[in-house]
Amino acid sequence: MRRKAFILFMIGFGLVAGAADLKLKRIPLTTKAKKEPETVQIIIETSLGNIKAELFEDKAPMTVSNILNYVNKKFYDETVFHRVIDGFMIQGGGFTKEMTQKETDKPVKNEADNGLSNKRGTLAMARTGVVDSATCQFFINLVDRNAGSLDHKSKTDRGWGYCVFGKVVEGMDIVDKIAKTTTGTAGGHRDVPVKAVVIKNIRRYIEPAVTK
Repeated sequence: MRRKAFILFMIGFGLVAGAADLKLKRIPLTTKAKKEPETVQIIIETSLGNIKAELFEDKAPMTVSNILNYVNKKFYDETVFHRVIDGFMIQGGGFTKEMTQKETDKPVKNEADNGLSNKRGTLAMARTGVVDSATCQFFINLVDRNAGSLDHKSKTDRGWGYCVFGKVVEGMDIVDKIAKTTTGTAGGHRDVPVKAVVIKNIRRYIEPAVTK
């Protein structure tokens, strides 16, 4: 009886030891690498050529969401760059070719305190003297020196600055071409291109599928 009990004990011990050995040798499951967020890009198709811009969704989430909302509604179709100042910036997105201002959605909160600077090629929100008054209009900076006067300095009306939410990644030559447009006065506005620079449309850029 004792011999039988001993044999059963050894068998049980072996099973436990085997299970422990399996635990020690167990290969950990591999985890999938986190997918990098897709870069949000848009194509601004103008009468003078196309401009591709990358939007900083991580730095200006509310602003980018606001812009994409207008893009999705095709709001920018057949609007114009209505304010062009060579050596400063080109501004558009809110007026038709007849210089009629379009009806907009509610203003978006000013995110100019996001650490981004108004340097050459960056896109920023146009607004009035009211801090949180930006809606649909944006401008593209032509020079780096704008940073000193347009960037966020303090949380006061005069110091809030203008929110940068993107940058041109292709077509800066088109931006410079627009900047050289002859301007005049129209509809009570100054610095309006004599020959309309039309924003035919703005669409999200979709990377072409790679064919094998």
